[in-house]
Amino acid sequence: MKKIYLVMAGIFVLGFASFGAMNVVFDATNEMEFCTSCHSMKINLEEYQETVHYKNASGVRATCSDCHVPKEFGPKLKAKIIAAKDVYHEFLGNFAVSSEIKNDPEAYKAHYDAERWRMANIVWEKMKANDSAQCRTCHSFDSMDFEQQGRSAQRRHPRAIEDGETCIDCHKGIAHHEPMEPLISSVQTAE
Repeated sequence: MKKIYLVMAGIFVLGFASFGAMNVVFDATNEMEFCTSCHSMKINLEEYQETVHYKNASGVRATCSDCHVPKEFGPKLKAKIIAAKDVYHEFLGNFAVSSEIKNDPEAYKAHYDAERWRMANIVWEKMKANDSAQCRTCHSFDSMDFEQQGRSAQRRHPRAIEDGETCIDCHKGIAHHEPMEPLISSVQTAE
């Protein structure tokens, strides 16, 4: 009987230690330096540094994980698993394009624009589906003083509440340049 208690205690300690180690890894991979260390994120970093989420009068800065990593454990774990795939492909160099596309400036731009459009739509769909949960960790309609906002926001935010809209419905391109939808011929040549 004593052995069972020792085994159970050992499993508990091992599980607790594993959970703690996982959280340390999660915290380290949520740092902006980690997120932007990959070559494929350099353009995103430059865009972000031009936005109000990076530099503003209040000095509050949203980092990559504030917008792209859910706070709740289950959704966070799912996001980290999906992101691990991206890190893996970054190490393999799979994010690089073929030499034919790389050496043709027009083909490269078409490929890049189509890929940015595809990735942006994935993020926008997630945000739409979760009612812009990451935005709402900092911004909420209840906390907004509409009278202090610009005229357009004073009109649009109350209407957005009534219509059940979410942040991403109006604020695409707020932290990165909003990509343009590629022309049909550009998408077909990129595939």
